[in-house]
Amino acid sequence: MANEKIKLTSAEIASIWTGYMNDSLSKCILGYFLQHVEDKDIRSVVQFAYDLSSAHIEKLKEIFQQEQIPLPIGFTSEDVNLNAPRLYTDMFMLTYILNMGKAGLLAYSGFCAMSARKDIRDYFREGLKETSDLFDKSSEISLSKGIFVRAPFIAYPSKTDYVDSHKYLSGFSFFSKQRPLNSVEISHLYTNIQTNLMGAKLATSFAQGSPRKEIQQWMLRGRDISEKHIQVFTKALLSNGIQPPVSSDISITDSITPPFSDKLTMFHMSLLSATGTGNYATAAAASQRSDLIINYERLSLEIAQYAKDGADIMIKNAWLEQPPGTQDKDKLVKKKEQQ
Repeated sequence: MANEKIKLTSAEIASIWTGYMNDSLSKCILGYFLQHVEDKDIRSVVQFAYDLSSAHIEKLKEIFQQEQIPLPIGFTSEDVNLNAPRLYTDMFMLTYILNMGKAGLLAYSGFCAMSARKDIRDYFREGLKETSDLFDKSSEISLSKGIFVRAPFIAYPSKTDYVDSHKYLSGFSFFSKQRPLNSVEISHLYTNIQTNLMGAKLATSFAQGSPRKEIQQWMLRGRDISEKHIQVFTKALLSNGIQPPVSSDISITDSITPPFSDKLTMFHMSLLSATGTGNYATAAAASQRSDLIINYERLSLEIAQYAKDGADIMIKNAWLEQPPGTQDKDKLVKKKEQQ
């Protein structure tokens, strides 16, 4: 008994399940990118990302098999049409991978922090290092291509100081001017502009290829929400005399042949919605001006309703895979009574 392997915790099961779902999605998208990417520098980072996702899937399969836990369905070759015409430019692919690297850094650090068993911690720690390498590679190539969008520059501070008035926290006042944004607030506004730009482009491309009217409309609604949020965050920067970051060409083509299944695109947008909600919560907690906090909270509600409507569509089409969970004890009791 002393040598018996400790069972996985609920947090560890959730982490490997989420990791498998995300990597199986990424492998489909990156495999399609590899069919069309032309720039040799960008191809190298697409290949690197594809190889990482493929290796992660194989390692996760081993863990599921060892623990005798059913392997998630996730996404397979049936969810991608590698022969579909080119839908994305090379610059879009690079920007997508750069954003994927950022999201991966947060995800792997969270998975590692929630894991207790050493082999699981080792897996996620290695994944964190690999994702860090991916982010570094994609950042360097983006810089060399001139498409890395930097956060706004501000003057270096000349001294340190303490907040000397409750007015520092106020964002609304009929009698006094709002205080200037601080660097923490600027950084979150910048980040949320960037993620919404990517979300708007993806939603447009998914709507363009979907054969279903309901999904087209839901995707275009997501695009409109992202563009609205970009305007809100941009206005906050401009009102402080700060030029918001402007992205380079990350456009999509005019192809209407879907490279991905609706199941995959719906899951992807739901994943982006969840990431956006998390980003807004972090930004609200870090911001000290009340108007910014109120904006993040109300915009989060809009994303939540959008995600709920998306989940309804996925459930209706039997696309929403259920995460591992506990058994319903009441149902077990009723089943026993009926025997």
